[in-house]
Amino acid sequence: MTEVISGKKTRYTDEELKEFQEILLTKLKKALSSFNLLNEAAQEIDLSPVAFKVLEEGALFESKQIATILASHQGKIIPHLQAALYRIENKTYGICFKTGKLIPRERLLACPVATTCIENK
Repeated sequence: MTEVISGKKTRYTDEELKEFQEILLTKLKKALSSFNLLNEAAQEIDLSPVAFKVLEEGALFESKQIATILASHQGKIIPHLQAALYRIENKTYGICFKTGKLIPRERLLACPVATTCIENK
C-alpha cells in the first residue's frame, strides 16, 4: 500500500519494491560471481621468476594487478547492493536520506543503490 501525504507519494508500493528487489538481487548475484572469479584469477597467476621470461612475467603481473583491482571494485559494490536490499525490507528504499523525498524511479533504475536524489548527490 502506498503512503501518500499531502497528495505526494512518500514511498514505493510493495509491488514496486519487489521489482527493485529483483533488479538488486540479479546485480548482487553477478557482483558476487565476478568478485569470486576475479579473486581466483588473481590468486592463480603464478609469478615464478624461473618459469617465465621477463616480458611474459611483466604481462602476467599486469593481468594479476588488473584482476585484483577489478575484484576490489566488485568488493566495494556488494555492500551497497546488500544495504539497498535491507532498505527494501524495511520499506525505506527509494527515500532520499537528505530530503526524505521519494527518489525518482528513473534514477533508481539507472543507479539501484542510490540513497539520495540527483540534486543532493
